[in-house]
Amino acid sequence: MTGPRTSVATIVVPGAALGMLALAAAALWVELGPDERATVAALLTPPRVGLLVLLALALAGILGWIAHRLVAPLTRDAGRIAEAVRLVAHGNPSHRLPPSGGVELQAVAAAVNELADARAKLLADVETAAAEGEARVEEERTRLAALIAELDQSVLVCNREGRVLLYNAAAVALLGGSGKSGGSQLLGLGRSVFGIIDRAVIVHAIEAMERQVTRAVRESTRFVTATADGRLLRVQAAPVAGAGDDPAAGRELAGYVLLLSDVTENVEADAKHAALFRNLVETTRAALANIRAAIENLTEHPDLEAPRRTRFATVIRDEAVRMSDRLHELTGEATEGLKASWPLEEMRGEDLLTLARSRIERRTGLRTRLEAADPALWLRVDSFPLAQGICYIAQRLKDEFKVREVRFRLLPVGGHAQLDVLWRGPPMSSETAFAWQGEPFTHGGEDSPLTLVQVSERHGGELWYQFDVPTQMAYFRFLLPQAGARDSTPGRSAPSRPEFYDFDLFHRSPSAAALDERPLADLTYTVFDTETTGLNPTDGDEIIAIGAVRIVNGRLLQGETFESLVDPRRALSEASVAVHGITPEVLAGQPTIESVLPQFRRFVEETVLVGHNAAFDMRFLELNEARTGIRFDQPVLDTLLLSAAVNPAQESHSLEEIAARLGVEIVGRHTALGDALVTADVFLRLIPLLAERGIRTLGQARAASEKTYYARLKY
Repeated sequence: MTGPRTSVATIVVPGAALGMLALAAAALWVELGPDERATVAALLTPPRVGLLVLLALALAGILGWIAHRLVAPLTRDAGRIAEAVRLVAHGNPSHRLPPSGGVELQAVAAAVNELADARAKLLADVETAAAEGEARVEEERTRLAALIAELDQSVLVCNREGRVLLYNAAAVALLGGSGKSGGSQLLGLGRSVFGIIDRAVIVHAIEAMERQVTRAVRESTRFVTATADGRLLRVQAAPVAGAGDDPAAGRELAGYVLLLSDVTENVEADAKHAALFRNLVETTRAALANIRAAIENLTEHPDLEAPRRTRFATVIRDEAVRMSDRLHELTGEATEGLKASWPLEEMRGEDLLTLARSRIERRTGLRTRLEAADPALWLRVDSFPLAQGICYIAQRLKDEFKVREVRFRLLPVGGHAQLDVLWRGPPMSSETAFAWQGEPFTHGGEDSPLTLVQVSERHGGELWYQFDVPTQMAYFRFLLPQAGARDSTPGRSAPSRPEFYDFDLFHRSPSAAALDERPLADLTYTVFDTETTGLNPTDGDEIIAIGAVRIVNGRLLQGETFESLVDPRRALSEASVAVHGITPEVLAGQPTIESVLPQFRRFVEETVLVGHNAAFDMRFLELNEARTGIRFDQPVLDTLLLSAAVNPAQESHSLEEIAARLGVEIVGRHTALGDALVTADVFLRLIPLLAERGIRTLGQARAASEKTYYARLKY
């Protein structure tokens, strides 16, 4: 708030009074005769002149004081009206001037309110027309964002400088997003992709994509990179060309799309399989060499003595047994690896039966019949090995029991699906049924290390053989999971729309100039707030909660937030508990400031910090620098100071008062994240008001803040 201003009337009225007295004296002097002038001149001796001057100055001072008392309220009310008009024009169109001051000023306020109502109607009409014009474009954007958000493939879209402008829920699950404390907080709109993927790898991919932009037929660039935590990511990069009329005119690279997948387990599995193969080759080579040597001795020397012939035969037998045992062991290991990699996907039950029946008829020549199937039943299965196992049963029924037809029945039973493979014929012995279930599939020239039992176990179900005496029908029954019992997917817990994309970032690039020269609307911000044990940071009070939200490209991203409680390792004052409601019991077992601040520092990097009465919060962060080694050295803006710069005539600049003036709804007051969200909304509405006063860059905003009264506050 600025100090009291000197009213123009305070200066003009005394000056005018002195001028009028001078004019009156001059006129009176002209009218006097010679004798009267001599008399007056005799009276105007130096002592008397000084007294008259003092009387004139005293009169002017009295008149000035009276003028100030009369005019000051008018100028103060006029200043408030001017600020209110600016607020309506640039900050809160729904704000209206309250009646205050004299009758004339109240009439002015009423007229301004009428004009504001008319302006609001015009704005509503313009917004309606603009909304209709943008509806189709926004629909396409939302449709694209929704499509990408629901993909299981992790997707990142970046501009030329590597700033993320779109990502989906699968990417959050893979890379960690800007969520609660404890996540990696590497992923977020406007953040650099170089925090996720090594810069050198991306630069190499960009060079390859730049060569492809001009081609009519483009190929994606593929590479594998390692993350900081040791995982391997397979990345497929595709270029996004800039706008241009002629597609063949050599357009520049505007950005790129990255498709990511974690191949760590696949690489490890491939390495394990390769090791198994090498082991098999080495083991087999040595055994075959011994067997070959023994056979060559036997064939080349048919007249060998019986003991030596017996020794060679023993070598052949032992090596063959050893090789057989090793093959069995390696086959088991390969089977376990194969089982672990099976994906369970949703599939309509009737489609599974169609697949199985087609396979049986094509490979075995048996007839198939569908006895009963619920058309609304969906399963979670690995369709290929299941169909392979059913075909294996049909093949053995044909070969060993001369069955000519196989029937199917698929019905829901409880929480499972009951799939029966039926045939008419004599009962099968329990030993035969168990043998079939435990032997690897072998039929139609197709071998598999899997067994029916393993297929059943992978689906979390059961398998058994049964014979129905009344109908003379035998069957194998599979219990399979229904699609309703879905596995939880971590990526779906994050909101997928509308804040996972910002296509306008394609047209923005980081400026080479200093941050102070950049427009406020072009910067990325982290708006934050803290809750503390008390109000005296230098007396040992500590942070107990931190909340923050990001602003990117002028948009408040409520899906990209940071929130963490902090164990202060000291007592809380009753006064502070009464304000924020956080009790010692709630803080017990929470992380300490040493573990929370590094995560918060990662969340706010490459952004401008914004807070309300930010000096208070920054003082707590500064006092923790020595303890944690974490320093927050980026620029800081304070909505308290910015409000005072925009509305110097207002007496209060509390968060509640500013929010009320700007039409911001307050939710979650005195929680760290709740206050951060309110402060962010307030800050966004202050930006156009600052621009109206000529404050458009970060440097100008900081300079204007330093000139306000509240900038003198220290903690």
